[in-house]
Amino acid sequence: MLPTMKLGKRAPRHDARIPMLAAYTARLPSAPASVDWSDGIKSWGVMRNDTLGDCTCAAVGHAIQVWTKNAGQEQTLPDNAVVALYSEVSGYSPDNPSSDQGAVETDVLNYWLRHKIEGHTLSAFAALQPKDIRDVKDAIWLFGGVYIGLALPLSAQSQDVWVVPAAGLSGDGAPGSWGRHAVYVVAYDARGLICITWGRLKRMSWNFWAAYCDEAYGLLAKDWFEASGKAPSGFDAAALAGDMAALRQAA
Repeated sequence: MLPTMKLGKRAPRHDARIPMLAAYTARLPSAPASVDWSDGIKSWGVMRNDTLGDCTCAAVGHAIQVWTKNAGQEQTLPDNAVVALYSEVSGYSPDNPSSDQGAVETDVLNYWLRHKIEGHTLSAFAALQPKDIRDVKDAIWLFGGVYIGLALPLSAQSQDVWVVPAAGLSGDGAPGSWGRHAVYVVAYDARGLICITWGRLKRMSWNFWAAYCDEAYGLLAKDWFEASGKAPSGFDAAALAGDMAALRQAA
């Protein structure tokens, strides 16, 4: 792993007002055996996550790429827009390098509920139960991906595919021993999941997900639901947006 690839997710700050995705998907058919929304995207962009701990905001940029590509016209946030978002949610200032301290995922999402990012809006978001594989698959299928946080182990630095090391969850395999990182997950199959990190696709095993994912959210955005038509007809997007109204007002 190159030393210029930075982390930057701060510890989860859970909010009891955030609805749980399972409340909306319980009556839907099971998700497909495999899903991949990354097809056709040739350049993801590092979005300054090689020099800044802005992974929580780079993941927003990657989500927008996925949604708009599948809607028919891919759009990529300029790096300065990603850095501007990072500054708003974390207090980072280019004039003060020591202010590069990462950001909280829910701070990023709550900010996005209230402000457009280069014209892109977030209507709502829902929390996942990370250890419930059905919940994870449902979210990737319905939302065109999942915005997640990982407590990465040192062992992940040198792995081509992220897996739990042979020694288990201690030593170099201890959760968070490397640090925390935000990524956008775009695919899954029987072997595991695929996320976007540092401008490229990265595979992880289901066991790795279960061991190191410490927060996960499905994002409801107009770029996906209104333009792509990928969501199944039984999903009550309007109800989820309504439940998020109080969170948007208080954020």
